[in-house]
Amino acid sequence: MTLHQLFIVYGISLLLWILPCVGLSRLFVRAGRPAWAAFVPAYNTWVMLDIAQRRKHWFFWQFLPVVGWFITLSIYIEFIKIFNKFGFGEHALVALTGGLYINYIGLADKNVRLIGPEGVRHYKKPGWREWLDAAVFAIVAATLIRIFVFEAYTIPSGSMEKTLLINDFLFVSKFSYGPRLPNTPLSIPFIHNYIPGTRARSYSTLVQLPYTRWFASPVKRGDVVVFNFPAGDTVINHPDYQSLRPYYDVKRAAAAGDQESLRVLSDPEEYPVIVHPIDKTDNYIKRCTGVSGDILEVRAGQVFINGQASEAPPQSQIHYFVQTNGQNLDEDVMKSKYNVDINDPNQIQPKGPNTFDMMLTIEGLKRLQADGIAKTVKPVLDDPTTVDPRYWGQVLFPYDTLHKWTVDYFGPVWIPKKGVTLALTPQNYSVYERAIRTYEHNEFYMKDGKFYLNGKETSSYQFKMDYYWMMGDNRHESQDSRYWGFVPEDRIVGKASMIWFSYDGGPRWSRLFRIVK
Repeated sequence: MTLHQLFIVYGISLLLWILPCVGLSRLFVRAGRPAWAAFVPAYNTWVMLDIAQRRKHWFFWQFLPVVGWFITLSIYIEFIKIFNKFGFGEHALVALTGGLYINYIGLADKNVRLIGPEGVRHYKKPGWREWLDAAVFAIVAATLIRIFVFEAYTIPSGSMEKTLLINDFLFVSKFSYGPRLPNTPLSIPFIHNYIPGTRARSYSTLVQLPYTRWFASPVKRGDVVVFNFPAGDTVINHPDYQSLRPYYDVKRAAAAGDQESLRVLSDPEEYPVIVHPIDKTDNYIKRCTGVSGDILEVRAGQVFINGQASEAPPQSQIHYFVQTNGQNLDEDVMKSKYNVDINDPNQIQPKGPNTFDMMLTIEGLKRLQADGIAKTVKPVLDDPTTVDPRYWGQVLFPYDTLHKWTVDYFGPVWIPKKGVTLALTPQNYSVYERAIRTYEHNEFYMKDGKFYLNGKETSSYQFKMDYYWMMGDNRHESQDSRYWGFVPEDRIVGKASMIWFSYDGGPRWSRLFRIVK
């Protein structure tokens, strides 16, 4: 954590210690303690624990970042019990107001009665309250586990097939790259960004914290990573859009004259545009193919890192034109041995006599060739020389007409690295301008071939964060960095670690407890 981040986190702790001071001073006097002790931040909680005869180690737990906030509120709740305050509503008000409600108890509540620690021990909660308190504890504990240890995630699309399948349920490790503290702490537990069944957001931006990651560790090349979709920070809040068709894509299409996109943008009532905080954009999962400082290029579908061919994941797949030996393709054999479902038009389509467009993994391709079923094989590649000119500037990152790239012929592109200075040119402006402006929060633009950063002319820029390049293993069916660019480190959620359940009309038993590679 940086000094600035520590200042923010402990500034909130200080605020929590200060908010109830006035009311506490009256309550301290009633308990036979000096009023001044209530106005000493942190020490006032030590006095509360002493009065309530609670274990003093709670005092030290308060100094854990973020977790300490919950401990402080727990101390407040334990303290007001000695004044005969056992109601769930009263405890909730103490927690939700950050202790501010204690001022009302101390200054205006006429029903305050000191019963002391002995009275608290003799109080018996009703049965429903035992269950309610247990539920609240479980929610808080589960929330902390989600933040600091692991989180469950479900595969929603086929961009990682055959490595990961739709309806694979994963555990995502937060320890792998260091737990990231919530940027938006005021949120309904266990709900990501929308209340289910509605278009209402499940969080409030009233309190927003800076990016903070404990025990940070960089993403490694080849890791399968869950991250917040960078282009999903601004979306059209409609079921047909969201991250499926990001706002920026619609805006570019509208600028090119697409009538449907123009209609959508001109109807903000039906298609409202909203901006999500960093941690509330949709979660995506891809494989990290390039880390900060790498030069990445795709040539004829093959990824190259720093000029060296990068080995493809064993279960990655692309389209091939396959001419077979003429024998009938058996449905069961094709699925079990070559991992091709002949009933799925996305995996196989006839293109002529004994000729098919097949979606094959490297392993499946080798077996087809070894068994003599495939006579000739040719990858289906998106060749820049055959692309419709209208494609440039619309579909692929960086959305300009200078870089005539396709999904199979992409780059080379340098992936920004923290602390490294980049010389700015008109040729690389479109590649890095979103990272500099949006992800690193600068005013940045180019005018008349000159670059302006926060009001001053410049010829270079030093990056503040590490960035990564993410691609799906299903290379021809994946919306990934080729479409929207770099993933900054502050969007990294965690590393996919294990499939704990999988479902497709019934449990896929063979996939349970499989480690993600």
